[in-house]
Amino acid sequence: MSDTYRDPSGKRLTDYPRPSVAVDTAVLTVPVGGELSVVQVCDAVDGDWRLPGTFVHEGERLASAVLRSLSAKAGVTGLSPEQLHVFDDPARDDRGWVMSVAHLDVVPSEALSLDPDRARIVPIAEARGMVHGHDDILDVAVSRLRSAYRTAPDPHGLLPEPFTMTELRRLHEAVRGEALLPDSFRRSMLPLLTATDTKQAAGPGKPATRYRRGHETRK
Repeated sequence: MSDTYRDPSGKRLTDYPRPSVAVDTAVLTVPVGGELSVVQVCDAVDGDWRLPGTFVHEGERLASAVLRSLSAKAGVTGLSPEQLHVFDDPARDDRGWVMSVAHLDVVPSEALSLDPDRARIVPIAEARGMVHGHDDILDVAVSRLRSAYRTAPDPHGLLPEPFTMTELRRLHEAVRGEALLPDSFRRSMLPLLTATDTKQAAGPGKPATRYRRGHETRK
């Protein structure tokens, strides 16, 4: 950046006050048989639980800062978070003027190998009262995820394939936070799935068909 640049009012870029820039990440998952949950990290100074995040260093890209915070604060590597939303309310953070570029990743629980001394997975209902506006970030992340699951069977691959219709419905109930009618759910999902030749016996009833994501026309 040239130190000689001046805008039409004669000011340099450094003459303007600017916010600190942070990145915060909502890593969402559904443990086997559990509820929609989020990764939290324990702050080394205050001892409270919050979303993993960090301030962006000089010359650092946002994506690099996100991966650095996940590795350093949660012991998690190998994720691919995407930008979710920019939270720019000047009063959102009690530390000062901090703009957060929030990110989201949705991964199977078995893909999360956390450092238990620094991180945990908790149901979203219990992940409340977080500092620095992290509750708002979590709300937007959950809303984005639920919207995706209203129109697709399992867009984030939380279930290993193949799966039964009951397993898929239970996943949707966990993600959406509500009970779903089995027959209505089945009708809405069938056009989006491909039945496999394998069955799963569960109890005395008829063995359940197992499916894969995506509709496939068989010849």
